[in-house]
Amino acid sequence: MEFSLGELVSRLGGDLVGDPSLRVRQIATLEKAGEGDLAFLANPKYRSALESSQASAFILSPKSAALTDQPRILTPDPYLYFARAAQLFNPPKRPVPGIHPSAVVASSLPASVSVGPNAVIGEGCVIAENCVIGPGCVLGDGVGLGADSLLHAGVRIYADCVVGARAIIHSGAVIGSDGFGFARDPDKRWVKIPQIGRVVIGDDVEIGANTTIDRGALDDTVIGNGVKLDNLIQVAHNVHIGDDSIMAGHSGIAGSTHVGKRLMMGGQSGIAGHLSVADDVVVSAATVITKSIDKAGVYTAMLPQMPHADWIRNFAHLRRLDAMADRVRELEKQLAAKES
Repeated sequence: MEFSLGELVSRLGGDLVGDPSLRVRQIATLEKAGEGDLAFLANPKYRSALESSQASAFILSPKSAALTDQPRILTPDPYLYFARAAQLFNPPKRPVPGIHPSAVVASSLPASVSVGPNAVIGEGCVIAENCVIGPGCVLGDGVGLGADSLLHAGVRIYADCVVGARAIIHSGAVIGSDGFGFARDPDKRWVKIPQIGRVVIGDDVEIGANTTIDRGALDDTVIGNGVKLDNLIQVAHNVHIGDDSIMAGHSGIAGSTHVGKRLMMGGQSGIAGHLSVADDVVVSAATVITKSIDKAGVYTAMLPQMPHADWIRNFAHLRRLDAMADRVRELEKQLAAKES
């Protein structure tokens, strides 16, 4: 698609410096941009790339306005503006509505829905307008899918789970598999606890490839509105994730933990089970949260990388900390006795 700078500003806002009739056809990086491209500068440390960029126009902050004489759109958050402009230039492609002959569909669907080859839709499903159900998807009985939702190839949604409007679920995601619930009998054998809850997902949620969300044991697992989950994430049974939270790849939340709104979890981080986490918490990459958090903020519990020999030496010191603490307490007692 192609837009004039004036059209972009009328749709997305910002202050235009330069010719409003100049047309741009795509978003590009500063380094790769050429004629007809719109590039952006979000981090001042890349200003040298701006000086040599061949882009026809730029998205800049007001503080960076003087770095170029080229046409430019000024906005307080260039990265956010880039994201919204990129959506305009690259609208999602949707297949023609209809049901592929190889699909197995046991529920009535609106005429606007597209169902791909070899997809399976069970009985009693409620599928809203303009949904896309990709090749090989399987929707169990009683699944609900909100309007304008997109399921890429190979998504599995188990029976009775509910997905809100405008969802994007990527290939290999599994919604509603059994939670990991077992009790141990006197002979130390594991007895399965039936998982009879659902997964209930809000509106505007995106779920990455091969991410799994377990159904609740008794109550529902709940994913709030606007949540964004990366690839390869595990959300266990009875977890509640608040609105507008985001989790990076390989992170996970154990069972029955409730997290507030706008949680941000870095890659390979985790939250233990049966905890509560306040709104606006940031969990750094590779951090494991083992206690409830009742205050917003950034939480980190990890060591930086170091040469192996240094780690061995430092760990040796750590093993002696208890003995050192005992010696310090004894010295403190002796000093106190002398002072008295």
